[in-house]
Amino acid sequence: MDTSTSSSPSKLRRPGFPLPGVVVALAILAVLFFIVVTPGGFLTKADMVGYAVCHRIPSHSFAIAGRQLPLCARCSGTFIGALFGLFGQAVVLRRRRAAEFPSPFVLVVLTGFILLWAADGLNSYLTLFPHAPHLYEPRNWLRLSTGALNGLAMSALVYSVFNFTLWRSPASERAIRNLRDLGALVLLEAGLVGLVLTEWSFLLYPLALLSMLGVLVLLSCANSMLVVMIVRRENVVDRWREAAIPLLAGFTVSVIQIGVIDLARYMITGTLEGIPPLG
Repeated sequence: MDTSTSSSPSKLRRPGFPLPGVVVALAILAVLFFIVVTPGGFLTKADMVGYAVCHRIPSHSFAIAGRQLPLCARCSGTFIGALFGLFGQAVVLRRRRAAEFPSPFVLVVLTGFILLWAADGLNSYLTLFPHAPHLYEPRNWLRLSTGALNGLAMSALVYSVFNFTLWRSPASERAIRNLRDLGALVLLEAGLVGLVLTEWSFLLYPLALLSMLGVLVLLSCANSMLVVMIVRRENVVDRWREAAIPLLAGFTVSVIQIGVIDLARYMITGTLEGIPPLG
């Protein structure tokens, strides 16, 4: 009798994500709690999402139609830029499940983007202290631009690790293969920077939505990977439908995380705007 079937792939497959009903129920409760507890309408709730990850100092932020965006200029570039980077790799470059890091040369360029972001951030930080030495006067357009490049670099790393962790059969290819691919993504980031710099009033709600999505998507990707590793369900997903529960679990953790940080920060600072006395 042939016993080879005992080691067939179907026999070796690990079960799917545990307790899907509980995950869905917790997600609904977390979202409803956030909607009910946070004040105001959509824009204020977007501010609450930004409040968990950004200092929101008014002088460091763009205002559209007379209203400050949910994230400061640097964080707007970073989080919306990361969202654009993930979109670019998946849709523009069509590397849907690419799980390998970019080529060494591209990684060097991406590292340069991160260093530019860090250098501009350090220079900007020094200006918060009277008489501290700094190289140049910070500008919000520089904060936005270096943030967008940093967001692109972050997305390149997150995208590969996410695909490698989630899918049963991740693609053995680079999402960003060469400078041509990188150039296409940089053009997307330039489009983002250009849109924000126009400060057109009708962009207020779209940019607020993108800010909120950027934070939630990045946190959800990171938390989804963490959750699947904790419950030991790495590389068990074949289709997006099967990915719904681990992604929803990561999203739920992110919403709870944002709420806890918001509450802690408010208890410490007593304000939802900026960081006293830096605002």
